[in-house]
Amino acid sequence: MPCPALPDGFDFTDPDLLHHRVPLPEFAELRRAEPVRWIPQPHNLAGFQDEGYWAVTRHADVRYVSTHPEIFSSSLNTAIIRFNDHIERDAIDAQRLILLNMDPPEHTRVRQIVQRGFTPRAIRALEQRLRERAHAIVEGARSHSGPFDFVTEVACELPLQAIAELIGIPQDDRVKIFEWSNRMIAYDDPEYAITEEVGAESATELISYAMNMAADRKQCPAKDIVSTLVAAEDEGNLGSDEFGFFVLMLSVAGNETTRNAITHGMHAFLTHPAQWELYKRTRPATTAEEIVRWATPVVSFQRTATQDTELGGRAIRKGDRVGLFYASANHDPEVFGNPGDFDINRDPNPHLGFGGGGPHYCLGKSLAVLEIDLIFQAIADAMPNLSLVGDPRRLRSAWINGVKELQVDAG
Repeated sequence: MPCPALPDGFDFTDPDLLHHRVPLPEFAELRRAEPVRWIPQPHNLAGFQDEGYWAVTRHADVRYVSTHPEIFSSSLNTAIIRFNDHIERDAIDAQRLILLNMDPPEHTRVRQIVQRGFTPRAIRALEQRLRERAHAIVEGARSHSGPFDFVTEVACELPLQAIAELIGIPQDDRVKIFEWSNRMIAYDDPEYAITEEVGAESATELISYAMNMAADRKQCPAKDIVSTLVAAEDEGNLGSDEFGFFVLMLSVAGNETTRNAITHGMHAFLTHPAQWELYKRTRPATTAEEIVRWATPVVSFQRTATQDTELGGRAIRKGDRVGLFYASANHDPEVFGNPGDFDINRDPNPHLGFGGGGPHYCLGKSLAVLEIDLIFQAIADAMPNLSLVGDPRRLRSAWINGVKELQVDAG
């Protein structure tokens, strides 16, 4: 099998790369020639005391790593594949308090508690209110007499309002959540001029806000998820600090990712007009899943080998970092027919946009799918002639497929 033709020094976690594009051609080359490949990095880059990571690009291998947490740990080096270049190791270790960066059995304990807020019944209870909010958001955007930014006016609003609705945050405070979460993940983008200190301060403010909510509900329980998680009388509830870190994770996992899926989905529709016309006519239930596959808002997470093992014919050593490239897996032709096509009728669609299965499969998948469905139904009803005004302005990031701005016109 020939070696993949990648330029010397090519690194899939280079934030300058995702600033311009998702490297789909390079992923295809690795899947073909070397689906598990060592990617060298300078020693101690971004706080990881090693010389690189293994890039895992095939759908089957990403699923295997995801479903074997006893071999591939989320905790040892966290799930984030690249932090700020100046981060210290102790700051990375502090991230282990977040559910995303836990391993069983601690992960199992915390997840069993927080998933109380994401039961089918809990999501169904939100649907009508979120439907009304989706229509109000789109009607507000339609009132613009000229071009407007789809990201700020439409895409970010429903995820923020859904989080506020879900955990009882006053809607007036959703702007705070938006700003804090933006600062936490935008450290690679010079436009935001976010330093490590500012990002840490934002995380602290968000955690403190959530901890105060938890403390209030313990004193005066209400009919909301906060009370369910921290103030119920039965055993096995979250402490105030655990709830704080849960809200921190939710603000990124439930806000940034869904917002970017909606933005990429709108851009996909407007650059594939036949699919937009098809959607307006038929509204297929498979749409949201294809949008998530196409967008793959989280390009990659990582795991760390807990023992010597083998993957894709390569020897993985204990302590090696393993990058799970969901964007590549979601374009694997062994799994998806014509993966380069945006096809809202695609079925089945076993994409890994919500993770590769296993203990870290996305807790809020049902809520995210609901939000995507509701917002596009509202757009198709109220702004069927929406058009692009300019190209998307992409986020500079090591692991998020993000869009900062997308200018559109309601027509």
